[in-house]
Amino acid sequence: MRVSWCGFTIMLPDAAARAGDGEGGVGSSIAGVRGSGKIIVTRVLHAYKAYMPEVTGGIPEVISLLSGAMSPEIESRVIVCHRGKSRRSQSADGPAVERVGSWGDLLSMPLAPTFPLALKRAARAADVVVAHLPFPLNDLGIALRLPDRVALVVHWHSDILGRRAVMPFVAPLVRHTLRRAQSIVVSDASMICNSPFLEPRAGKCLVVPFGTDVGYWQRLDDDQDVEVERLRRTHPRLVVATGRLVPYKGFATLIEALSHVDATAVIIGEGPLKSKLAQLARRLGVAERVLLKGFMPRDQLKVHLRAARLFAFPSVTSAETFGIAQIEAMAAGVPIVNTALETGVPKVARHDIEAITVPAGDAPALATAIRQLLDDTVLANRLGVAGSARAQAEYGQERFVASMRKVYLDACARRVQGGLG
Repeated sequence: MRVSWCGFTIMLPDAAARAGDGEGGVGSSIAGVRGSGKIIVTRVLHAYKAYMPEVTGGIPEVISLLSGAMSPEIESRVIVCHRGKSRRSQSADGPAVERVGSWGDLLSMPLAPTFPLALKRAARAADVVVAHLPFPLNDLGIALRLPDRVALVVHWHSDILGRRAVMPFVAPLVRHTLRRAQSIVVSDASMICNSPFLEPRAGKCLVVPFGTDVGYWQRLDDDQDVEVERLRRTHPRLVVATGRLVPYKGFATLIEALSHVDATAVIIGEGPLKSKLAQLARRLGVAERVLLKGFMPRDQLKVHLRAARLFAFPSVTSAETFGIAQIEAMAAGVPIVNTALETGVPKVARHDIEAITVPAGDAPALATAIRQLLDDTVLANRLGVAGSARAQAEYGQERFVASMRKVYLDACARRVQGGLG
């Protein structure tokens, strides 16, 4: 399906993708039957800087979902960086993962000089490389030249922001990657016209919103039910927020807002700002009501979401392009407070439908919205019910995976047919 946005015509996955690309589609032409009767497997390699369990949520969560939930004719592998020595792993229910050794991080990028060569080598055994960007080492590996027969899909998660000093070196590599790609996937159409990299390549762009396992966030076992009730008794006005503790997530604004609200905030995630956020909470006198929990297993995260009165998503820059954490909270039936970014964030959870949306970086407005949801249970229940319904209808795992499966197979077909992107 084609839609117009910012003066461009953009391709969205059609109804066939939503239905799983039935008979006669690209899937049947690529994942067909070889002469021996064996199914032809399309080999997909995901490349990024980090993966689970070292880093949870966000892009690693997307890669885990895409590599683990595809149909049998898609064989997924993952190549990422890893602090320490290089190693390979294979779990019983997950993809093969190659972890390329890194000496640490500099400006949020792994110091892994062998990664580009490792990506080039791993691509030889793939039919489709999925480069999750931004990650300049992916661009460098692609510049070393992928095999001609290998299709390239770019999953564009955001632009590179706040790195002006390195852009003269990185920008040409990014543009080369986009020229080479058969398809560029974004989660929201606004990302295209807001990006100097994507705007010239709008014809290659496919808008595929993220998805989640909605049923997982709705189900609780008996022990989890007990833990939810315990949390509600302990923190009757509980606000939950999740994400890496980095500036664009806006957790400093949330802590400032909490100094004006009678509530307890649990912030789940790790990151370089942890000590500064703790210092801010102490300085504002809310350290006892701002709990920086660090990493939390997924089941415990679900318990906290189900116990929460609301989910705060206070991001402050366009680096936040969508907000997968929002759809997880929506699936759990939790009302949202988010920010009016010019990205997909306020379109996922919409003002006065599933969320209260406030100006980014505005602590008093954030405090007012939090207080409103805590005090008005009728409003909170209405937003929570609407969010759960929207997550089920628009952001289910099956729809996302089926759409991405079609993207991969279409890109592979075009490459096989001789299209060089």
